[in-house]
Amino acid sequence: MERKKGESDADRFFAAEARWKNELEALREIVMDAGLDETLKWGKPCYTLDGANVALLYSFKGNCAIGFLKGALLTDPNRILERPGEHSQAMRMVKFRSVAEVEEKKAALRACLAEAVLAEAEGLQVTFAEAAESELPAEFKNRLTEQPALKAAFESLTPGRRRAYALYFSEPKQAKTREARIEKYLPQILAGRGMRD
Repeated sequence: MERKKGESDADRFFAAEARWKNELEALREIVMDAGLDETLKWGKPCYTLDGANVALLYSFKGNCAIGFLKGALLTDPNRILERPGEHSQAMRMVKFRSVAEVEEKKAALRACLAEAVLAEAEGLQVTFAEAAESELPAEFKNRLTEQPALKAAFESLTPGRRRAYALYFSEPKQAKTREARIEKYLPQILAGRGMRD
């Protein structure tokens, strides 16, 4: 597919990219060959099938990457996929630091893309583990008991947003740090927003 520079938000992203320009352009070519539509979501090139998100390209400080939104469903016979974080359930990524790395993994990437497109076309879904109530720290449970409006706002958040808060609030070892984190995000929760909204 031939594209003219400046014809889309994604084109503007690639035109502005300095650090990983060549690597991301190489990844873009591979993804576009999979027959996906290109758009810009969350400030990143996003590749969709019938409007459903399949893959994203990322530019980080130390590398660039392709992320598969339902990567946990992929068989990954070449073992190139990794979790972006300890608590990631669905997303899987492949990170790159050179065009040579992209070229080296091109066949494996194409296989992952084909499988991701098929999973999306078949409507497959990742089964997410629910954030258990016991994962909430005592400090936050107390706040929920004391403030009914906070409890209602927290319970109205999506499971993923509740899980993100539960993980973030539970992480520190010191109660003082847990309290500070909770206090900082109370306005977000009361406004019905997730940590990154």
